[in-house]
Amino acid sequence: MNDVVIRKARPQDERALADLDRRTWAPDNSVVPRPSAGPHFFDRFNLPDDFLVAERAGKVVGFLRLVQPIRQPTAAHVRQIQGLGVDHSVRGLGIGRALLEAACAEARRQGARRLTLRVLSVNTSARRLYERTGFHIEGILREEFLIEGAYVDDVLMARVL
Repeated sequence: MNDVVIRKARPQDERALADLDRRTWAPDNSVVPRPSAGPHFFDRFNLPDDFLVAERAGKVVGFLRLVQPIRQPTAAHVRQIQGLGVDHSVRGLGIGRALLEAACAEARRQGARRLTLRVLSVNTSARRLYERTGFHIEGILREEFLIEGAYVDDVLMARVL
């Protein structure tokens, strides 16, 4: 793990992040359609500043999106993880955990007291990772999504910073 650097995303990471997003997409981890081919990852809702990147040997191998989910002063103390991806070739090396810990540190730096996320109930490996890094279930939205013909629960998790 010493060879992994976690940093803020840069505009020049766009193609690598778009490729990684396509490779890590699966119906058990996303409610949106499979990303289309092409270099586009950033847009007006997904800015480089919203992302942390894991880099190993100069290659982007992971990302995490961290945002204030409700852009109101009354919710300024909350940040939310809205996307986490780790390249299949480096899974199990602690990169997901490193991204989560970096997200906690960044959220604290931004003045947040809580960090939340939503995860599909069928994504058991991600749920285990979140639990191991201090997240707890705060609620379940039953049958929130219909994915490939099956109803799937949306699990709300949070961690106090």
